[in-house]
Amino acid sequence: MGTPPTPPSSPELDVSRWFNVDGPITLASLVGRVVVIEAFQMLCPGCVSHGLPQAQRIAQTFGNDLTVLGLHTVFEHHDAMGPTSLEAFLHEYRIEFPVAVDRHEQARGMPVTMKRFGLRGTPSLIAIDRSGRIRLNELGAIGDLTVGALLGRLIDEDPGL
Repeated sequence: MGTPPTPPSSPELDVSRWFNVDGPITLASLVGRVVVIEAFQMLCPGCVSHGLPQAQRIAQTFGNDLTVLGLHTVFEHHDAMGPTSLEAFLHEYRIEFPVAVDRHEQARGMPVTMKRFGLRGTPSLIAIDRSGRIRLNELGAIGDLTVGALLGRLIDEDPGL
């Protein structure tokens, strides 16, 4: 048996705007912390029913042991999901963790961060360990116990920085 392959390093976020935070956040500035990113669209039924509520539970359960970020990554219905609509959505759904708006290189193209992470759609959940390596990148609903067990292991791991 050989050693398992090293997980890939996380690419950086490329965003056009942040909500619920005073200034921009970079993943490089979060090395040393476990980071969870919930990639969503506000008009995505799975995001509203599962992805965002799970991200809120993660933030409430793990508190200061990790950082939860939202990534509003719009790849359809662009006109309906602008900053004003997103701000109202975040308020109505009581999303309090920082939320980034994924940047577009072309007005109707795929968002930059979505491409960098190889996301196939929303909701997607990404977990990054303390060393900045991607340890989970999953599309769709993932059970809370599965996510909680993984996050507990990542929090307890030696970062090996």
